[in-house]
Amino acid sequence: MLKVVSLQVAVLILAAAIAGLWVGGRGAVSALIGGSAYLIPNLLFVLRLKFAAAAGRTSAVIFAFGELFKVTATIVTLVVAQRWVDLHWLAMLGGLFAVLQANLFAFLLKT
Repeated sequence: MLKVVSLQVAVLILAAAIAGLWVGGRGAVSALIGGSAYLIPNLLFVLRLKFAAAAGRTSAVIFAFGELFKVTATIVTLVVAQRWVDLHWLAMLGGLFAVLQANLFAFLLKT
């Protein structure tokens, strides 16, 4: 699962670079914020699952609460960011979309 997070980081960097070339610094920062809004909660979720699996305490409840945490943290992060930072909305949504879609491409890299 950490390979998926690594792929998400790479895709986020690419999306921020493209947004930076397209819009400028504001676009790059917006794409980073948008992608990080999902990437960071996803990383915490993956680490929590990894530690639970190592301790032999995995369950559907842990998974469900982890997914709920990811969605809630992403929404809260985006709401807070739009209030504090002058976001370029298209770049921010592009960064978020790129990181979300990286999960689909991870299946192509599965060995």
